[in-house]
Amino acid sequence: MARTRFNPRLAKVNRSYTVEEIARLFDVHRNTVWNWIKGGLPTVDEGKPALVQGAILRAFLEGRRKAAKRPCPPGTLYCFKCREHRPPALGMAEFIARETGAGNLTALCAACETVMNRRAREDALATILPGIEIRIRRAAGHIAECPSPSLNCA
Repeated sequence: MARTRFNPRLAKVNRSYTVEEIARLFDVHRNTVWNWIKGGLPTVDEGKPALVQGAILRAFLEGRRKAAKRPCPPGTLYCFKCREHRPPALGMAEFIARETGAGNLTALCAACETVMNRRAREDALATILPGIEIRIRRAAGHIAECPSPSLNCA
């Protein structure tokens, strides 16, 4: 099964690859590799078999990954259902803080009302969601750290 995200570090820097080797390395079809070549992946020469240097292949895939990134602007979270950056519904969000200083930021999407999540540090909340009312809760401790034992024990 093909993946949509490829690990560029699978390509060895000091090695040259044929189209078939690249296809096997990243578990994609040969035509996908040919599309990469048509889309700007340089080959060693115009002859067959087409050879691609490992360093160039790695740089090409890293560049594609970097170009595909779309960081969230301040005041928005990413909604997986809408596939867009959306502001929280009603201007409210909830942050569940952990002891480490980081925690989970959750809010509802303003468009589709799906729950949006983001991992964040508590001191960065003002820059992530400026002007949004954020309710901060402390996470419950581990069950073994509870002062009273469970009533369901035998």
